Amino acid sequence: MPSTTGKLLAAALTAAALALGMAVAHSAEMATANDTARFLAGLPPAADSPLAELTKDPGWQQHARRFDAIFKHEEDVQLSKVRAFSKERLTNKHQTMLYMFSGPDFLYATSFFPGASTYVLSGLEPVGEVPPLNGLRRGTLDGSLQNLESSLYSLVSYSFFITKNMKTQLRSGPVYGTLPILYVFLARTGKTIKQVNFVTLDPDGNVRTIDESGDKNAAAAAARRAAQSAASGVRIVFSEGDRPNQTLYYFSTNLANDGVKRSGFLVFCGKLGPADSFIKSASYLLHGGGFTTVRNFLLERSATILQDDSGIPLAYFDAKKWRLEPFGHYVGPISIFPNSYQARLGQLFRNATPIDFGVGYRWRKNESNLLLAEKTAPGTGEADLTSPSPADSERQGVDAQSPDGTKIMAGSHRKHEKHAAKRCRFLGIFPFCSHAR
Repeated sequence: MPSTTGKLLAAALTAAALALGMAVAHSAEMATANDTARFLAGLPPAADSPLAELTKDPGWQQHARRFDAIFKHEEDVQLSKVRAFSKERLTNKHQTMLYMFSGPDFLYATSFFPGASTYVLSGLEPVGEVPPLNGLRRGTLDGSLQNLESSLYSLVSYSFFITKNMKTQLRSGPVYGTLPILYVFLARTGKTIKQVNFVTLDPDGNVRTIDESGDKNAAAAAARRAAQSAASGVRIVFSEGDRPNQTLYYFSTNLANDGVKRSGFLVFCGKLGPADSFIKSASYLLHGGGFTTVRNFLLERSATILQDDSGIPLAYFDAKKWRLEPFGHYVGPISIFPNSYQARLGQLFRNATPIDFGVGYRWRKNESNLLLAEKTAPGTGEADLTSPSPADSERQGVDAQSPDGTKIMAGSHRKHEKHAAKRCRFLGIFPFCSHAR
């Protein structure tokens, strides 16, 4: 018969084993993608989430306070004004929003185009991974949160990601890539994540879902995923409040001519119908010959294009197809892009409508520029949009000549019935419009 001491020892061992088993089971319990996103964003997950206990850690609480301050400032200074601009100026929105060269910048995608049913973001940055956070060591988790803060610094400070910093920040640690940043932006803009799938594209632009449920090595799974396609990505289904579900795609893919032609990416985008395209802080890549395929695609398939001066050069917009409206100030490119100045763009922006927020490389609001290009209806001629009446010409004076020899027609501010809120004139043969003030 076992002794009393033996019984107590056996009971203690059994209790310890049960406790250990419960701890292992708890650490293995998977949090939802939405709870994970909220935790990374410094917002409390659901009370019954396996991540709820981790919010008691002083490191997470400090992270939450920092993100509260950062995003409150971003909301007050930038995002509220961007949304007001969108509501007033971007009145003809479409269901698809394309954002080439975006990296993980969903923050500005949803602020400018909040109602899109499908967002497609793309860049060279890897999709990455977010492993179960409750399975990470405390020091590793704290380091991942700090790295996330560093990754977001340039966007919330200047409105764009600094590419050279992203190359290191988005490729280090167990929590890495664009996915955790997308999670933060979704959570901080009030979205609820419903479903997340890793995907690839075949050459015909068909989406293939990847099942990684049996993969225990996240890094190896990510490497296999990237090797399966020239466009590997993630699909996130989300909603805001009781509104219909929306879908966000991010693809890690090469948009240069040699890469994009074989990836299936543009074929996929083309299947989504007319799009609102956004281009910001794009390193002036669309100015050169290495990205002509993407440039031509955007001009052909976009219903509207909203861009700063790093986007498609003015010379590529066909005056018979596009109506242009400038906002802000064009002071030329920053010093690291010295050969990208556009003289005609300078002329176009002389009487541009001001904006009260900063965007792009010239992130100070008195230096920022945005150009809204709207594709005109088939058969709409220049005269229908912008031709001046004789009385207008007489009031405005004779035609002026710009410093580079471009003719700017005077007196072409007659309001067209269809566009009564706008004033339009020519830059050479080119029609562009500004809101009447």
